[in-house]
Amino acid sequence: MANEAARRLVHASGAGVPGLYLLDLLTWPQIRYVLVGGLALTIVLEVARLSFGFQWVVYDVLTREYEQDSPAGYALYVFSGSITGLLFGPAIAVPAILILTLADPVSGLLSDDELRTVKRPRVLVAMFLVSTGLAYGSSAFFGFGLPSSAVLLGGLGATVADGVKPVLRGYVIDDNLTIPLFVAGAMTVGIALAPTV
Repeated sequence: MANEAARRLVHASGAGVPGLYLLDLLTWPQIRYVLVGGLALTIVLEVARLSFGFQWVVYDVLTREYEQDSPAGYALYVFSGSITGLLFGPAIAVPAILILTLADPVSGLLSDDELRTVKRPRVLVAMFLVSTGLAYGSSAFFGFGLPSSAVLLGGLGATVADGVKPVLRGYVIDDNLTIPLFVAGAMTVGIALAPTV
């Protein structure tokens, strides 16, 4: 249980990256450099771990037993968050990364680490509400001006990515990989569907 709490704290600490942008400490191009640096470091660490048996005490805390011979959740998290930040501007990428870093741990706490194909309804509802709240709050407070369709579809995308566990060739697709990409894609659709004035 202590390891789970540590994982969730590390998960939530990723909100610091978009936080640097929101607090006007770094520009979006500078944030992209941070994301590329984090991605490069993560690739080096995962190659060292998986190919050369490099063991670091942090792996005992941050990786689960089933991740010993496959890319760890933290690596998928860094990869998807970085790709989202590189492909999308801050109006979409910031809420998507915040949802990954803050809403996903809430969902994890509520689901008690059950391995289910579809999470329980209360977890799905909580994920939708927290995700939609983060998307709306970041848009309203920081002036991104996202239309309601983008906010709602972003929350729905997060809920589907977190709540449904697809299996591809016997491998469960980790929500750390899918959440920000689903959110960003859904928000893009929501912007396209928004009525123009």
